[in-house]
Amino acid sequence: MERNVGGFDRTARLVAGPLLAILGVAALLGTIPGGTTVGAVLLVVGAVLLGTGLTQRCLIHRVFGFDTFSRQ
Repeated sequence: MERNVGGFDRTARLVAGPLLAILGVAALLGTIPGGTTVGAVLLVVGAVLLGTGLTQRCLIHRVFGFDTFSRQ
């Protein structure tokens, strides 16, 4: 699979992913309100965003034909 995540899209994923994962862990631990379901969802979404930002590959982008990676 070719790279299709770059620029602002990648930066946003690398910032938002860890933040959402931290909020998810905090919700799972009961530090912030939200419960286990919200915590688990936040943790998974954060991990996926971080992973796609690091690898620069996103299946959703590929399915819909989006490409924010600059090939210069």
